[in-house]
Amino acid sequence: MPLARPPVVDTRAFFRPVSSALVDLLRGLAPDDFERPTLAGAWTVRDVLSHLVDLTLRRVSFQRDGLVPPPPPFPIESEPDFVRFINGLNHEWVAATRRLSPQVLTELFELASRDLAAFFEARPLEAPALFGVSWAGEAASAGWFDIGREFTELWHHQMQIRLAVGAPPLADVRYLKAVLDISIRALPHVYRTLAVEEGATIAFVIEGPAGGSWTLTREPDRWALSAGLADRADARARLSDDAAWRLLYNALPAAQASAAIAVDGRAELIAPLLSARSIVV
Repeated sequence: MPLARPPVVDTRAFFRPVSSALVDLLRGLAPDDFERPTLAGAWTVRDVLSHLVDLTLRRVSFQRDGLVPPPPPFPIESEPDFVRFINGLNHEWVAATRRLSPQVLTELFELASRDLAAFFEARPLEAPALFGVSWAGEAASAGWFDIGREFTELWHHQMQIRLAVGAPPLADVRYLKAVLDISIRALPHVYRTLAVEEGATIAFVIEGPAGGSWTLTREPDRWALSAGLADRADARARLSDDAAWRLLYNALPAAQASAAIAVDGRAELIAPLLSARSIVV
């Protein structure tokens, strides 16, 4: 597969079916199911649902309705400052909404997710992004990438809920494929501190129905990501599509991540992949 610029990924039509399927699942859960632990650290199913409500209402308020976000309570002068700010917002909301029932949270998500889907469906891909995709190292991003980042949030959180309650994943492989096509763009930022010779190449092969192939190439001042495989690679990493999303969304412990990645060539070039995340952490 020759190298090419990674294509635009259009996720606008995916919000409505994925959100609706999650609402259907939530309405069928027993009360105890909402207290089940999830892959999201200390958060239970109801906490993950609450976080989705927060993300959805924030996006509708800030982008559709033009509400100016309140200023951070402290200066954002570094990436750790930004992470601390976002984590504080998330945990503040989840803690406050523990006063709400799972039924109320489900109803709020159903309403807000419909509004968000309608907004995104009507929004052109080239429209300016509301926020830069920070995990890709971008202060300003293309509009489709910002929308896609929002879809990855919806997808991986609904997957956390499904895994917690023993529900099957969504059958349509297009959703996970879009998530991986978007999330893999974190790699140039992840590799930014790895100093190697110009022209070094690293191949990444994600196997499975949602998979694909990508190549990182070291240019004079940055790493460049291409879709496809270079004729020659100094190192190659192979992992399944299931392991890939778990790794990128902080759902694969380090030991399991190492075991899930098959490495050929220079192992030191694959090491940064273990810390790759397509979320704010």
